[in-house]
Amino acid sequence: MILGAVLAGGLSSRFGSDKALAEIDGRTLISLAVDALSGWCEHVVVTGRETAPAPTLPDWPRAGLGPLGGVAAAMHHALDEGYEAVMTCGVDAGLLPDDLLAVLGQAPAYLVQQPVIGIWPVSAMPALEAILQGTQSHSMRRFAEAIDARGVELSAPIANINTPHDLAAIRAR
Repeated sequence: MILGAVLAGGLSSRFGSDKALAEIDGRTLISLAVDALSGWCEHVVVTGRETAPAPTLPDWPRAGLGPLGGVAAAMHHALDEGYEAVMTCGVDAGLLPDDLLAVLGQAPAYLVQQPVIGIWPVSAMPALEAILQGTQSHSMRRFAEAIDARGVELSAPIANINTPHDLAAIRAR
């Protein structure tokens, strides 16, 4: 079983407002991300925020640790609930290809273009906790390297909405 996790704990500082609530064709980015993951996962949670169109979890062990804090929250939940893996995406990546799970394959794997999009085995929790409790970088790439995750490249880019300009470009497509 796979738990889906939308990582939504960022500050949206480059966007200027809560980008999770920005809309494409009348749908919020957070709802697009939840819906995308629900196509591949038995259940979906949102990490790093209190309100969302799915159950929410606070980042672990605390807020402010970047995407890995959200991944850790989802991993803890997955471990408690008997899931084998966690599939993640950022709140701004709801426009995912229909074959993403097939492209990623077995966990652990992630998209080279956007490492927050990936599938992670819950057995990687000790490595994740060690990184988060350490003083070195808390990056997704560091976590991926620590567990020997496969980097997968897509032929077409995935939208990464960090600024209002990025959102306008997606809307114009």
